[in-house]
Amino acid sequence: MITGAMATGSSPVADLLAIRLPKSVHIHGDIFRRMVVSGRADMTPNPSPDALAQLKLRYDLAAMAADRCAEDGFDAIVQDVILGKDLADFVKRIASPERYLVVLSPSLSAFDWREEQRTKNGYVHLSAGALDEMLRRESSQIGYWLDCSTQTPEETVDDILANLQQAAV
Repeated sequence: MITGAMATGSSPVADLLAIRLPKSVHIHGDIFRRMVVSGRADMTPNPSPDALAQLKLRYDLAAMAADRCAEDGFDAIVQDVILGKDLADFVKRIASPERYLVVLSPSLSAFDWREEQRTKNGYVHLSAGALDEMLRRESSQIGYWLDCSTQTPEETVDDILANLQQAAV
């Protein structure tokens, strides 16, 4: 599992990590949000019950996909924005006994620069900065928290692989 607020580089890092492993899949958690064609309820600072239910469904689907891929011998890299109490809850959703969690947490200045460089929009009702604050303030300090401020995505993957045991959850 690779998480962090938007603009932390989790997508390219997950892609590069998957490429480096001999048999792997990259499960983009956001794909399950985008699959909702009609009736999507986006996350907001005060989410509706429907938004929360859809977020739970998204996390359930990502965990099930990871477990199913692991059953077939793949290293499943789930990449998504998972914050607060949802982070520890998500880890518990995955049944595979070998679970690793990497939380990308660059410095605020690096984070702001990366946010400015982004060409895509994630959560339109929540800023990347607000998500980063929630991640740092409300999330369990589990897994490997990595300040990737000065690293390229390739260097971040090297760091993850060198410190994989710290990421075990």
